[in-house]
Amino acid sequence: MNDSPYLDPSLPTAQRVEDLIARMTLAEKVGQMMQLTATDGVQAIIEDFHVGSILHTSPERVLEARTWTEKSRLQIPLLVGEDCIHGHSFWEGATIFPTQLGMAATWDADLLERVARATAVEVAATGIHWTFSPVLCIARDLRWGRVSETFGEDPYLIGELASAMVKGYQGDGLGDPTAILATAKHFAGYSETQGGRDASEADISRRKLRAWYLPPFERVAREGSATFMLGYQATDGVPITINDWLLKDILREEWGYTGTLITDWDNVGNLVREQRLFPDYARASAAAVNAGNDMIMTTPPFFQGAQDAVAQGLLEESRIDQAVARILTLKFELGLFENPRMPDASLQAANIATPKHTNINLESARRSLVLLQNDGTLPLPIDAPKRIAVVGPNADDAQTQLGDWAGSSGQAPWLAHGHPREQIITVLDGLTDLAPEGWVVTHTRGADILTLGEDPAGAFFADGQPRPQVVIPSEPNAAMIADAVAAARDADYVVAVVGDRIELNGEGKSTATLDLIGGQVALLDALAQTHTPVIVVVLASKPLVLPPSAHQAAAIIWAANPGMLGGQALAELIVGHIEPSGRLPISFARHVGQQPTFYNQIDAQHGTRYADLTQQPAWVFGEGLSYTTVEYSGLRIAQPELGMDDTVRASVTVTNTGNRPTRETVQIYVRDVNTSATWADRELKSHSQVDLQPGESVAVDISVPVADCSMVNARAERVVEAGDFELLVGPSSRLDSLQSARFRVREA
Repeated sequence: MNDSPYLDPSLPTAQRVEDLIARMTLAEKVGQMMQLTATDGVQAIIEDFHVGSILHTSPERVLEARTWTEKSRLQIPLLVGEDCIHGHSFWEGATIFPTQLGMAATWDADLLERVARATAVEVAATGIHWTFSPVLCIARDLRWGRVSETFGEDPYLIGELASAMVKGYQGDGLGDPTAILATAKHFAGYSETQGGRDASEADISRRKLRAWYLPPFERVAREGSATFMLGYQATDGVPITINDWLLKDILREEWGYTGTLITDWDNVGNLVREQRLFPDYARASAAAVNAGNDMIMTTPPFFQGAQDAVAQGLLEESRIDQAVARILTLKFELGLFENPRMPDASLQAANIATPKHTNINLESARRSLVLLQNDGTLPLPIDAPKRIAVVGPNADDAQTQLGDWAGSSGQAPWLAHGHPREQIITVLDGLTDLAPEGWVVTHTRGADILTLGEDPAGAFFADGQPRPQVVIPSEPNAAMIADAVAAARDADYVVAVVGDRIELNGEGKSTATLDLIGGQVALLDALAQTHTPVIVVVLASKPLVLPPSAHQAAAIIWAANPGMLGGQALAELIVGHIEPSGRLPISFARHVGQQPTFYNQIDAQHGTRYADLTQQPAWVFGEGLSYTTVEYSGLRIAQPELGMDDTVRASVTVTNTGNRPTRETVQIYVRDVNTSATWADRELKSHSQVDLQPGESVAVDISVPVADCSMVNARAERVVEAGDFELLVGPSSRLDSLQSARFRVREA
């Protein structure tokens, strides 16, 4: 076998793939299409199923899997996958960055590419070849449990940041030993939930998909994301797993995507159980393969089901060959036959949590923070001794600060205790470390958030997976609140760190409320009565609904699970060592009843109020304060009449009118004045970031291709319609903050 053509690296990949497939039995081919969890061991899944891939694999089992692979007939190396969403999630000591939503608040594609590159370098050193990231879902209903995994609510920003992360993960090409496979997920419309419930039926039209949900995926498909992962849900009654329109007509044919498709966790099993489209696994397996799926994640019955489908004439073996060819192509392109990229202790020592990666992490944390409100209290004056009372349940909760997909979030039994405490700087740590000489920093918890209880439906789902326990909000504790009030009255300033916990976010953990739960509202109410200035830090996985006492605070900062160094970044922001530069990638609701909440909704016909509440969010997409003031003036379009192939070119003057430096995010929106079908009032089309010293003015050049000024008509066709448009430029999506200039597009 050693002289077999498929083992000859000098041959073209296609020739090696063809030779290897010709040597494989049907069972071995079907096995290559399977990805199974290694949580319970690897010998059986390699010997009995001939698996092509494993996931959720402890470091020890990666090495064990290689041993058993070398004993197999063809010795085909495994693809090892993991959810490395914002760093190497489940490797003790790896760098954990802010969550994807937190990183989105930077609005900085270059930074996210560097984050993904650092992640890939750390991941590759541990024997993992494949990350199930980035997430391209649009977050519009804040009740959904997976908001923290997204880049927010805007398709343009999602496309920019997802593209950057794909580039970072895949580096200079899969042949680079530090490159890992990127995964664009969850294709498509997965986040369009009913009632915010995770993995519910997506009631979404093809026009709506084309309008907002598909464009980010189209971008990374054309740019070369190695894999796509399919969502759990059904659309128009057709599960994505077998949706020919999405998988064949759009992805493969219209976009020309040649990469590999992987289902999400047990999607094929869902076809039989929850979705009940097929009576058995032979029919479900045939439907999944015929629809174009290549890798089937965690559906053990697929092994026999696919073979039965071939025997029963439901599935041509040639379709299996096509899927296997794509999987083997990835393995050859990664060079795994020559170098299976096993965990390497020397590489780990040289590449994990390096000073360079730590610096990128700190930069990400600093840039992710969004200052939502400030009456001038921040930054704190440091010219005299101060007493700072740090209170709140998230002030010194190291693992909560990391968010989902990180150690103690529950997906990795071998890291259930979480990441090393010494790597994590909490808000209390940060303020204690940075306090100037003579300052006194005190701490009291003040409130608990929740406890857990077993779901009344039982501890396990029908497929044997553990069912998450249900949240029981903690009651306000009078003694804890009294301690916090006493500390506040004895202090010059209070830093109250509130938010949510891992039990309130993640897969299968949607929430019916967006309120601060447990004793947190009572704590904030009591602190407000002390009349000591309160700085509220919302350390939370997603935007939450804040009580009146929070809105009355001196300042509010949102920190979307800012990672290992988030506490240092927050302390630096509070004492003025850094400038606030984060901008919201997602809107904050005033009340859960406003859901869904996003800036580019199609206007209603009966005003902007509910009978009992405004429809306007508390803070909108793109918003965020600085420690200075910035003015926009002189928006001018160079050529106000354009053809379809032209580019809108304009300039605007941005001036720092305050006394501190700033990094301003200049946001460029376009409004199509008249459209042939209802359309969003405005859409983000471009942005740029500019650094300004006090008193400095900069002319910012703007360019938007006319081709980007498109809409989706009633026939679900994306077109640019001739007529009048408005270019809207400013610091957020709020209309009253935007400069406006008009241009016209001629008929083609």
